[in-house]
Amino acid sequence: MESKTVNTLKAHLALNVKDVEKSIEFYKLMLGLEPSKVRTGYAKFDVQTPPLNLTLNENPFNERGALSHLGIQVGSTADVLAMRERWHAAGLRTFDEMGTSCCYALQDKTWVADPDGNEWEAFVVLEDNLPETAPCDCGDKTTEARTSVEAQASASCCAGDATTTQVAQASSSCATEDSVAETPADAAQFADCGPAGCCAPTAVKITR
Repeated sequence: MESKTVNTLKAHLALNVKDVEKSIEFYKLMLGLEPSKVRTGYAKFDVQTPPLNLTLNENPFNERGALSHLGIQVGSTADVLAMRERWHAAGLRTFDEMGTSCCYALQDKTWVADPDGNEWEAFVVLEDNLPETAPCDCGDKTTEARTSVEAQASASCCAGDATTTQVAQASSSCATEDSVAETPADAAQFADCGPAGCCAPTAVKITR
C-alpha cells in the first residue's frame, strides 16, 4: 500500500508557565517577535525560523517534570555567536559552552533561561557520533555543582559561583559568558550588579 504524503507544517511545543505575562515578555525578547495570539492565561508565538508553534499556558506547578532543556540548532559557531549577541542586545543573560561534549557530539552553544527556569540553547554540532568512551556528563556534574553553589549562597554578587538560572534570569544589564552550574537558587543577588563586569563570578564548569 502506497503511503500518502503528509503536509507537515511545524513542530508544536506547549509550555506550562507560572506567570504568562512574564513569560510573554521573555519570549518576545528571545524570539524577536510578538505573540500571534494572547488570551487570559495563554499566548501563542508562531515562529517561522525554525518553524515552531510555541504556546504558553499559565498553570500552577511546583516541579519542572520530565523536561530537560530546549534548543535551536544552527549552522555554524558564527551563528551561535550571532544568536548570543542578539540575546545580549535584547537584554537577556547568556552563558556559553564552547567545544563541549554533549550527547556524544562536539558542540558550541550558548544558553538563556526563561522565568520558569526552562533553558534554551542555540547550538551547532561540530562533530557527531562520538564513541561511547567520549565524555558525556549530561547532568552528572550538576549535583556536584549545586552543592558548591549552595555552599556559597550567602556570597555577594561579585563573589562565588553562579548558577545558570541565576545568570540567565538576572535582570541587570551586565552579562557573563562563562559556563556555569544549573540549579534554581535565588537570582536576587545579581539584580544590582553594574555593567562593569562585576557579574562575572567564578564559574562552575559543567557539560550538558
